[in-house]
Amino acid sequence: MSNSQNPDIEPLSRIQILIAMAVTAIILFGVARLWLYLGDFQLRPISLTLADLGFGIALGLGLTGLSSIVYAAWGTYRESADFYLSLVLKPLAMPDVIWLGILPGLSEELLFRGVMLPALGLDPIGIVLSALCFGVLHMTNAQQWPYAAWATLVGILLGFTMVETGNLFIPIVAHVTNNFIAGLTWKLGQLKVKS
Repeated sequence: MSNSQNPDIEPLSRIQILIAMAVTAIILFGVARLWLYLGDFQLRPISLTLADLGFGIALGLGLTGLSSIVYAAWGTYRESADFYLSLVLKPLAMPDVIWLGILPGLSEELLFRGVMLPALGLDPIGIVLSALCFGVLHMTNAQQWPYAAWATLVGILLGFTMVETGNLFIPIVAHVTNNFIAGLTWKLGQLKVKS
């Protein structure tokens, strides 16, 4: 699926994508901060241990592997993912993939697992509701429902991990790792296609 098949979405430039990532991260940080200020709860703890770093990286690699299986097996998801990744990644230079990992991984986890989840309840209902909101964030149009469904499932897994470990650092690392590896893999795949 290309942007020409969806005339509602104009391709963005590299600078526009980087600015959009930065602005989105600032907005998500702001919403999280405001919610913390107005709410009667605390940000989930962040414990920076080597074991937690390793667990987060392993979880992120597992999510990337699982995504590859879903990508290969489910054609509708593959089309949806290709559209989304093409829209976001195609204009970016290879070093920009670092920002693709860090900015969304940090800001989205801070809001959805660090603030929204405890506000909604550290239980299955809170996990699912915060994951649904996370999935909606990844839906650029109605045809993107498979990508949003996948993001919702990832949100459930990250939420469950945060609740079970009590450590927001693990889903942050997993999200950053997944975004970075998925982005890098997609960009390298595009280089192979061109050659």
